[in-house]
Amino acid sequence: MRLYLVRHGQTASNVARLLDTAFPGAGLDEVGRRQADALVGRLDGRPIGAIYASDLVRTQQTAAPLASDRELDVVVLGGLREIQAGDDEMSPDWQRYVEVLQSWRETPTNRVPNGEDAPAFYSRFDAAVAEIAGAGHGAALLVSHGAALRMWIMARVASLDLHDVVDRRLDNTTIVTLDGDPDAGWTFVAWDEPAPIAPADADVAAPGPKRVG
Repeated sequence: MRLYLVRHGQTASNVARLLDTAFPGAGLDEVGRRQADALVGRLDGRPIGAIYASDLVRTQQTAAPLASDRELDVVVLGGLREIQAGDDEMSPDWQRYVEVLQSWRETPTNRVPNGEDAPAFYSRFDAAVAEIAGAGHGAALLVSHGAALRMWIMARVASLDLHDVVDRRLDNTTIVTLDGDPDAGWTFVAWDEPAPIAPADADVAAPGPKRVG
């Protein structure tokens, strides 16, 4: 099957660089809503049989314009949620969170206090992807989160090495295209970054750092 993995649109928490990982999470801001609308055109002509999103508000809002255009429902799967930040939830300092994720290759049981370790994250994200693949669609799209997508892609797409993923930007509404299935494995097809979208009252969109969530 073909699987499109989409990071949600921009939120105020992204702009403020806050570790917003808990339910229900921030909704899309004005730029994020425009990014979600732009997905309709960016995916025009690509067959998509189903659309899935995590149980956090921003992913469902991101999926909504495309789902409306394709006359599809947005199926909510909690397993697609962001990697939980535990005691660092809503912190502007995400160094410990990132260091934990970077350590998973060697020490998968590491976690932020009251957050998730690697086995817990991969178990529920893999289960969600397996449910999507098992639905029998030739192509499906899921909307998830920055850290969750980056970590899952690194672990499950054999045709990409560590630097292929770490060195790429994963900005809001990036589309990563894969072919395969959970049994045969996943093959990388494309990494589609969106064009910058400025706020309605701004002339130029200011460049920003890589963001989590």
